[in-house]
Amino acid sequence: MTKPHLILGIGELLWDVLPNATRLGGAPANFAVMAGRLGNRAAILSRIGRDDFGRQAIDRLTPMPVETGLLQVDPAHETGRVTVSFKDHEPRYTIHEPAAWDFLELSDEWIQNVERADAICFGSLAQRNPRSRKTIQTMVAETSASCIRVFDVNLRAPFYSAEVMQESLELASVVKMNETEVPLVLSLLNIDLLNVDPLGKTADFEARTAETGRHAYTNLLRIAAEQLLSVFPALQMVAITRSARGSLLATRDEWDEHRGFPIKVADAVGAGDAFTAAITHYMLRGADLATLNEAGNRWGGWLASQSGAMPALPDSVRDAIVAAIEKTAG
Repeated sequence: MTKPHLILGIGELLWDVLPNATRLGGAPANFAVMAGRLGNRAAILSRIGRDDFGRQAIDRLTPMPVETGLLQVDPAHETGRVTVSFKDHEPRYTIHEPAAWDFLELSDEWIQNVERADAICFGSLAQRNPRSRKTIQTMVAETSASCIRVFDVNLRAPFYSAEVMQESLELASVVKMNETEVPLVLSLLNIDLLNVDPLGKTADFEARTAETGRHAYTNLLRIAAEQLLSVFPALQMVAITRSARGSLLATRDEWDEHRGFPIKVADAVGAGDAFTAAITHYMLRGADLATLNEAGNRWGGWLASQSGAMPALPDSVRDAIVAAIEKTAG
């Protein structure tokens, strides 16, 4: 039997406090749980408080296919919390600070696991504090040359900067962002699109693309991806999600667009993380871009149709989604 791939989610583990519920989340944790559900050996590298929310986090994760033995316990800071509200099904976040995950500590055990990892996912939000930022970037730099290093752009104002964006992209082999983050990322990096006006503000980008058709807009996103690939030599793939409108994947040699699936959205919390976990899972198996896109959109769509970022996943649902992906790959 093939040994399961080791996939690590590095960064924030927190509780999403929604209007009618409190659910465990945090992009790296959501990513790791989905990676485990897809059959990998998955672990969360984060930090929780010595409090009720910390204990409840362990209780919530224990029955899931994800390892919690690498979680650190902070004696001085509380387990992270985010207040979540919704507008047109899209989440809006109030991220409380400081939190335990702002103080990730480099340890020999963490380094040993990172050195063995087949894939890792790290984001921008968990780097808001200099201590966690240094820990995360040191660990990413310790991965093997073959490790897939996914940088999950997670722009939550005011917790991002040009410096974090630059340093993270220099370390990453894959970057994933949503379409609204594209102009912000390019603006932070002072990157202008070829053959078009400089991006300027997000509103300018949205106004200009609103006047074009789907094909022209896709081309604009492709050019943005090509610019990132040209500026950052270690980067191998750019993934841009577009909510219900699917996604775009681009490498230096090819690109693929997926139109998404019609679903009834319950909430979008964690959908992007499921997408990221799915494409990482299939990248480790050498899948082509079309299969990566199919997998990302099917799993992201399923997650968006559920409430919360870690909903129950019946075996029958999992098997049906995997079969549909394999059919496309065939």
